[in-house]
Amino acid sequence: MKAEHEFFAVDQVPWQVDAHTPMITERVLSRGEDDSTLTRIAHWAPGTETAAAAVIRHDYYEEVYLLDGELHDLTLERTFTAGHYASRPPGMPHGPYRTETGCTMLEIRYPPTR
Repeated sequence: MKAEHEFFAVDQVPWQVDAHTPMITERVLSRGEDDSTLTRIAHWAPGTETAAAAVIRHDYYEEVYLLDGELHDLTLERTFTAGHYASRPPGMPHGPYRTETGCTMLEIRYPPTR
C-alpha cells in the first residue's frame, strides 16, 4: 500500500542517487512498503548502461513512459525516445539498455494481485 498524497509540485522532491545504479538519479513520488510498489521519475545520465549481458526480470508489474532523451535496447537493437511506453508483467524479459544522451522516465511499479 502506498501513502496518500494530494497534488504536490514534483520539482520540490529532491533528486537522489538510485541505490542500485549510481548513474541513475530519482525523484520518488510515492513508495510502498517494499521495492515492488513505487512511482518515480528516473533520470539516466548520458553513458548509463545496465549490465551489458544481463536481461532484466522482476517479480512486479512495471510501467515506463519516456519523458525525454533516448534509451537503446541492446537485445532488440532498437532505440526508444520520448513518448514511448512499456508495460511489463512480472517475469517479462527486457533490456539490457544503454543511453548515449541520457533519458528521463516515469516509472510505476506494483506487485501482482493474488
